Amino acid sequence: MKLVLRVLVGVAGLLALLVAARMWMAPAEAAAQLGVAASGPLGLATIRADMGGFFGAGGLFALMAAVKGHGGMLLPPVVLIGLALTGRLVTVAVNGFAPEVGPPMAIEAVLLVLFAAGWKWLPR
Repeated sequence: MKLVLRVLVGVAGLLALLVAARMWMAPAEAAAQLGVAASGPLGLATIRADMGGFFGAGGLFALMAAVKGHGGMLLPPVVLIGLALTGRLVTVAVNGFAPEVGPPMAIEAVLLVLFAAGWKWLPR
């Protein structure tokens, strides 16, 4: 069970790092797929820094946790994903639910469960 958990965490971490790399290499295109548009150099820098940094940090910690089998390294991804999901829930509460918000929320909920399970069940 722990091996399966490590593999899933590692795959999630690797995918997050790939998203970060895409944010850094093609920020306008990657962000547009998420409903965000850059309005010049500052916007491109913000996408690279904030969005790329978010996915990069979460992915790096998840991948390190999987490789080392150390659940304590999953606390940063748990916090990052938990806060991202909280932001989406606030958006739904304030602006109402839009169908395009559902899939990212579902992905974040699954990742939150996965990372929290790894944090709890993998050795620290």
